[in-house]
Amino acid sequence: MLDDRKLAILRAIVTDYVSMREPVGSRALVERYRLDVSPATVRNDMAVLEEEGYITQPHTSAGRIPTDKGYRLFVDRLGVVKPLSLAERRAIETFMSGALDVDDVVRRTVRLLAQITQQVAIVQYPIDLGAVVRHLELVALGAERALVIVVSSSGRVEQRPIDISGFTVEQLADLRGRINAAVLGLSAPRAIDALTDLLTTLPPELGPLGNVAGAALFDMMSADPSSRVVVGGVPNLTRFSDQFETTVKPVLEALEEQVVLLRLLGEVGSSDDVTVRIGHENPYAPLQSTSVVASAYGNVPEAWATLGIVGPTRMDYPSTMAAVRAVARYVGRFLAEG
Repeated sequence: MLDDRKLAILRAIVTDYVSMREPVGSRALVERYRLDVSPATVRNDMAVLEEEGYITQPHTSAGRIPTDKGYRLFVDRLGVVKPLSLAERRAIETFMSGALDVDDVVRRTVRLLAQITQQVAIVQYPIDLGAVVRHLELVALGAERALVIVVSSSGRVEQRPIDISGFTVEQLADLRGRINAAVLGLSAPRAIDALTDLLTTLPPELGPLGNVAGAALFDMMSADPSSRVVVGGVPNLTRFSDQFETTVKPVLEALEEQVVLLRLLGEVGSSDDVTVRIGHENPYAPLQSTSVVASAYGNVPEAWATLGIVGPTRMDYPSTMAAVRAVARYVGRFLAEG
């Protein structure tokens, strides 16, 4: 167990290294943090911290840098995550105001997180198991193409183009009316069942068109939006290329894999607590030179998802955790009110 002085020295090393990007020496700590001990005492304490695996010496200089274990203890001893300032909260509200639908909310959230943390933002699409089909439209785009549009009560909008060669606008309108009568107000699973029944009872002249539109509708209504993750701010990684063990390329490749990102986000619980995975705590090897800070958003168990950031282990954890938590809470409230 580390005593208070060694914990204070570890906090100072983490803080200094994050801000200065250089190994931290004992004399610099004494001068910058007004430690009431001599540089020799600090060096002795640093030796203990290094022996126990909290800091390491990257090369022959006298400076030390935190290890994953050191960052973990630093994060665990943060206590209460500091709240954002009033100005920061207003900036979030202003950025998110005016969002039109779930897609717009997700896009804005990704941009917002990437901007305020200067890291890579990842946002999982929310899913509302209680959502129902609110509107369905078949819009002719010409003599041969039409657009099938489905709007759910949660604000989710899906659309697919279909081929309507050989069919009239009147037949398209007839089919639209029949489908709307069958599926409006139903959840996606029930709407799929109702659509299946409808397609088997269509008159012969509408059967082929119904099959084409039905295939698009089945695809849209059976898609699970929570399996989609949007990524933003990837260029932010280039600012930290010197922080990775080899190159940043494996990290960039990992960020393109939806399954990997879903696995990372899947470790976050349904509470609004912030989860931090540091370095080798991440299950996927190419991301073990990074940290993930994430939180769930949404206010009911049936309608929550996760968002967060990925960045180098050398990050400003207090500010990043505060930003992730604040954005998650605001987006959850925004979706609930919308």
